[in-house]
Amino acid sequence: MTDDPKALTDAEWRAKLSPEQYHVLREAGTERAFTGAYDKHFDEGEYVCAGCGTVLFESDAKYNSGCGWPAFTKPAQDETVEERRDVSHGMIRTEVLCAKCGGHLGHVFPDGPPEAGGMRYCINSAALDFAKDD
Repeated sequence: MTDDPKALTDAEWRAKLSPEQYHVLREAGTERAFTGAYDKHFDEGEYVCAGCGTVLFESDAKYNSGCGWPAFTKPAQDETVEERRDVSHGMIRTEVLCAKCGGHLGHVFPDGPPEAGGMRYCINSAALDFAKDD
């Protein structure tokens, strides 16, 4: 297996991830609303990419948006996520991907808390793992 997660083969990704994680991260799938492990999870720590372990979001940026998926006001660092235009399903949205492995995380919308910059990073729980602060 290579050290560059973007160079992993489909078979290597399938072996590394659960079927749900594979569907979300590698096929740009979406878990059903209100079913993910991190929707109502508010422990202190870091949310990392389930595909490669990159720190994506900090718990202090997480909030309850009521949308059914974990919501964050900003990434841990701008360079850890990439954004691109998504015109699938008859909508125009901005897709959020892990910059290190290219995994699909979710979408970002301009309807977040105004006092926190106004953005809502709507992220699939299946795309995340959590590292609790000590």
